[in-house]
Amino acid sequence: MRVARASRVRVALTSLIGAAVLLTGCSQDVRASEPASTAPVIAPGRPGEEARTLSPAEAATAVPSPSINAADVRYVQDMIIHHRQALDMAVLAPSRASSAKLKALAARIQAVQGPEIKAMTSWLDRERLPRPDHHASHDGMPGMATPEQMERLRAASGPEFDSLFIQLMIAHHEGAITMATRALTDGSHLTVEQWATDLIAEQTAEIRRMRALQGA
Repeated sequence: MRVARASRVRVALTSLIGAAVLLTGCSQDVRASEPASTAPVIAPGRPGEEARTLSPAEAATAVPSPSINAADVRYVQDMIIHHRQALDMAVLAPSRASSAKLKALAARIQAVQGPEIKAMTSWLDRERLPRPDHHASHDGMPGMATPEQMERLRAASGPEFDSLFIQLMIAHHEGAITMATRALTDGSHLTVEQWATDLIAEQTAEIRRMRALQGA
């Protein structure tokens, strides 16, 4: 009796294994025969450009590369220098500005750009790329105030400071947007692209606030 029962168990197990193999083969066949997606993909445009409709084949090759190129490195290094000057300007506002709204704007610039400098510096360190020197030249960098303009700002106070600060910071932000737009065009790294996109949105909004203060 025990021999017959063991034989029946073996037969049952063999049947179950065979069924499992058959089902696995069928599911693989079904997956292999499923047609590839033909749904179009909407690709957001870069600043100033309209979104595009891509086929799945086009979308597969339209994804930005995660690799780092020279434009990415140049943007991050230069933007650290650019942000440092913005902080040098913003730190003067609490003791020299007369406008409470301008002081609040300067505080926001410090709150945003200080952490951005740290994030970009950490990224350079992780990628084993050189940090920009604290006294690095910024000749030809868009929007940077000259040493003479910075001296005038440090010497000013009250409404004169407010007017000069807004004038210099608007030009500074416009220069940063130019640099970020160039990075979106020439760069290839996803992190750098996200930083540049965020900067354009953030500093465009701040330019609007400063122009409103000019007209107040």
